[in-house]
Amino acid sequence: MKKFFIISAVAVLSVFLIAAGKSEKIAHYELSRFLSPDVCGGCHSEIYEQWKGSLHHLSLKDQIYLAVAQDGLKGITLADELAEAESCQKCHVPMGYISGYPKKMSDDITKIEEPAKQGVQCDYCHSITGAYKDYNAHYNYEPGNGYDNPGVKRGPFKDSVTDFHKTAYSEFHTKSEICGTCHNVKHVVYGTWLETTYEEWEASPYKKQGVQCQSCHMYQRPGHPATGSTPREKNPGVAAYGGPERDHIFTHYFVGANTIIPATEKDKVRVKMGEERLKNAVDLKIDGKLSGDDIIIRIINNGAGHDVPTGVSNIRQVWLKVIVKDARGKVVYKSGVPDKKGHIDDNAVTFGTVFGDGKGNPVGNLAKAKEILRDKRLKPMQEHVAKIKLSAGGDRFTVEAAVMYSLISQKEADSLKQLKGIKIKPVVMKEIKVAVAK
Repeated sequence: MKKFFIISAVAVLSVFLIAAGKSEKIAHYELSRFLSPDVCGGCHSEIYEQWKGSLHHLSLKDQIYLAVAQDGLKGITLADELAEAESCQKCHVPMGYISGYPKKMSDDITKIEEPAKQGVQCDYCHSITGAYKDYNAHYNYEPGNGYDNPGVKRGPFKDSVTDFHKTAYSEFHTKSEICGTCHNVKHVVYGTWLETTYEEWEASPYKKQGVQCQSCHMYQRPGHPATGSTPREKNPGVAAYGGPERDHIFTHYFVGANTIIPATEKDKVRVKMGEERLKNAVDLKIDGKLSGDDIIIRIINNGAGHDVPTGVSNIRQVWLKVIVKDARGKVVYKSGVPDKKGHIDDNAVTFGTVFGDGKGNPVGNLAKAKEILRDKRLKPMQEHVAKIKLSAGGDRFTVEAAVMYSLISQKEADSLKQLKGIKIKPVVMKEIKVAVAK
């Protein structure tokens, strides 16, 4: 009887999702098979403390994600669009998704059980064995059977030994593919690429150099931004209590360029880390001579292994703030200077993505995205030239320019009921002041 119960509890079931007339077989795993993160923290205490409060841990609590995703369900009438609008939880609550709840964005998040509500977590990632598609969280899994039989945990070391669970080296965990399978997002019906962080890295010089996502994002720690423009210093230490000293222990802060959500959690350390990363992502130069009536501003993405901005780049806001003064100090041109509401003018030089409805009309809701109308972003190690035309007389000017970053534009935040009253504080990525002459 006991043997039958165990077999029943850990059996892998199968469910079928129907989308656009096609069926996809999705493996289902009992939630009881997965360990809670605090169990892992018992031995991996330093890594656990880094992960707590990370954007992986907060993937379900992320106010901006919830506001945008829940707003995306409004007014949807087409089944193809609803399929996409409902699909967010596979990456934001992955353990819940593969164990049966939540399956949809509209499911009641207060009913999500532990440990699924802990977001992207230890036993989810370390139960992954590979991926059968490089987007939309199409992973293969082999979880254990709970605390009494935790099974095999996979990671970057070939000589790991533990009394609690079995261990296995996984090359997949050392490569960008494990990151890209969630950080590449394709519309589930229309096939439009909605997020392409992994694709951007694949097309970058970093792939040819063997620099993986982990080479930056799992080397970063306070005071060490670990970008393409800074040293990526190793983090020596031990991975677990009683473990061997190693020349590098992969860090688990997972901040990225997010300063807003750590701020809502009063996490000053991660706010600072996000700022450090952003301030070492791009470089900025201004030519000392005008080109006709044009000021030439050069921006290079010399620190990010992907485009800037990346992720949901239709709501991210990266722009140039420019103020030009004549020889007497009078402002003769300005753009990209936020007004009292925190909004920027239409003349500002901006970088991002605009999606369309398939008929050339812009859409803000990704569920409706059938095409990409505009993709103007800063690509890795490529220079972008912006020209600012002056109509003012004179032959000497002072130009103040800054590359600015907001996780979500203030205008977009103001349009979402759940974000009303939240002030989005932009980060100055790079700023310079240069004298320019004809």
